[in-house]
Amino acid sequence: ANAPAAYYQIPNSIQMDQSTLYVERVPDTVQTDHFDWGVRLTNLYGFDYHLTTSTGSFRHQVLGDNNKYGYDRVMAYVKLYVPHVAGGMNIRVGRYISLPDIEAQLAPNNYTYSHSLTYGFDVYTQTGMNATVKLNDNWMVQIGVSAGSDVAPWARDARPTLNACVSYTWRTGQDNIYVCDKSVNDNRYAYNNMAAYYATYYHKVNSKWHTATESWYMYEKGVPSIVGSALAEINANGAWCDPGQIVCFAPEWAIVNYVERQIGKKDYITIRNEYVDDIRGQRTGFKTPYSEHLLGWGHWIGSTILLLPEVRFERAYSYPAYDTGTKKNQLVVAGDVIVFF
Repeated sequence: ANAPAAYYQIPNSIQMDQSTLYVERVPDTVQTDHFDWGVRLTNLYGFDYHLTTSTGSFRHQVLGDNNKYGYDRVMAYVKLYVPHVAGGMNIRVGRYISLPDIEAQLAPNNYTYSHSLTYGFDVYTQTGMNATVKLNDNWMVQIGVSAGSDVAPWARDARPTLNACVSYTWRTGQDNIYVCDKSVNDNRYAYNNMAAYYATYYHKVNSKWHTATESWYMYEKGVPSIVGSALAEINANGAWCDPGQIVCFAPEWAIVNYVERQIGKKDYITIRNEYVDDIRGQRTGFKTPYSEHLLGWGHWIGSTILLLPEVRFERAYSYPAYDTGTKKNQLVVAGDVIVFF
C-alpha cells in the first residue's frame, strides 16, 4: 500500500477503514483439459482509498481535492486460464494488486486487524498483463509488463515496466521460497516509481505451527531533496538528501516475520516482528529505522464471526516520527470484528 506520511503524519501500522464489494467469477484451474476465464472487480469506499490510489485513476479525490473518504477500483481485471502450457498458465489483464507480500491485501483474509509497516510502505497496484506458469509441482514462474507501480497507463508518470518472479516449493508444499523483481524500468523519481526486490520464505512446522518471512529492498533515483527543492510531486515524498544536494539516491529496506499458532478449532495466535529502515525518509517522511512487535488473537464465534484483537508496540529510532514528530514510541491496542454471511 502506498502510504506516504503526508496523510498520516506518523507511520502507523496500516489499518482498515473501508467498505469493499467484490464482483467476481473464478476460473476453474484445477484441471488441464479446457480453457476457462474469470473476472474480478473490487470496489472500495472509505478512508483507505488514500492507501490504494493510483495516479491517473480516480486520483483527483486525494491528489486534488484531498477528500477524507473516497472510492477506488482497486482491482479490475480478467483472468484467462490456458491449461496446455506446461502445467497450466494464468494470464491476468487489467489492474491488479502487485505480486509479492505475505499479507492479504484486503479483509477478511489478513492474519491480523492491522497491516505491517513493511506492507504499508511498499508499492501497491500495477496495471498491465501478467502471466503465471506452473512448470511442475516444484517450480512456478511469473513475467509481466505494466505501466509502472501505482500508475495508470494513460498517466504522465507511466512507463513500460517489466516484472519477473520465481517460486520453488518442496516437502509437498510445506516449504516455499519466492523471489521477485517487481518493477524493472529506469526507476527515476516519479509517482511511486520504485525499484523493488522481494524474497519471501514460508515454512510449515507441523499442523499447529507455521511461519512466514518477507524482506524487500527498494530505491528511487534522482529524488528531490526536501530542503530547497520544488521538484517533488504531490503525494510522492522527497528525500532527506545530504546538505547541498538537490536530488539524491533514496533506498530503504525491510524485513517482517509472522509466527502463527493454531489453538484448537476456534483460535489462533499471531506474533509479528519487523524492522524497516527508511534510509532517506522517502517512504515514511522521516529518515529513521522503525521496529514493530505485535501479539494478535483470532477467535471464531461459530462459523460466521471472527474477532481479531491485537496489541502492538512501534518505535522510531533516529527521529521522533510519531504524534506529528514529537514521540519515538507508539503503543496501540486495537481490533475488529468480521461477520461472514
